[in-house]
Order: sequence, then C-alpha cells, then structure tokens
Amino acid sequence: QVQLVESGGGLVQPGGSLRLSCAASGSIFNMYVMGWYRQAPGKQRELVAAITRRGSTNYADSVKGRFTISKDNAKNTVYLQMNSLKPEDTAVYYCRAEDPPRVYWAKGTLVTVSS
Repeated sequence: QVQLVESGGGLVQPGGSLRLSCAASGSIFNMYVMGWYRQAPGKQRELVAAITRRGSTNYADSVKGRFTISKDNAKNTVYLQMNSLKPEDTAVYYCRAEDPPRVYWAKGTLVTVSS
C-alpha cells in the first residue's frame, strides 16, 4: 500500500510563502490524479489543486494565480507552492493520491497565516 508523508507546514505572515511537499512510499508515475485539499475548522474539506497523470492542473478559484501544484515522478513527490498567503488560507492541508479504485490520504499538515 502507498503511504503519503507531508512536510512544509507551519506559521507564516500574510503575504508570505510556503511550499508543501508530499512524498509517496511508492511510484506516483501511474497515479491517475494527485492533489491537495484543505479543511478549516467548521468547514468542509475542499479541493485546492490537482494534477493528473499527464500533467494537467486545476485550481480552486480562491487560490488561482497564487498557488502552483507540481510533481517530480523521479522523486515520487508532489508539491504545492503557496505565495501571497492570506489569513483565509489557514487550514489543515491534505495530500491525496488516486489510483482507481484506490485512494490514499496523507495525515495532514497545518498551515497558519497570521501576523
């Protein structure tokens, strides 16, 4: 089974940047889609960004132009570069991998944007 391990979360000031990493224990080359979700207290978990096996990407409207998802198949790692961070970006961020019919989730990493 595939394990996903996140790193890069933490506290950052508004306008700052963070890069999240998600390292998989196995190959991500054949994963249909990999993505990042986030969940703030009292809110539903929402899709932030996703990248397909072919490299196509999509983003939530709230992060377009600020966040970038990418992957390095050789390193079995997916990244989320977050720029111009806002307080409303504060949430637990979860890495997700889909290899139909199986889905894998990371444990989540907290990102706090505050002055």
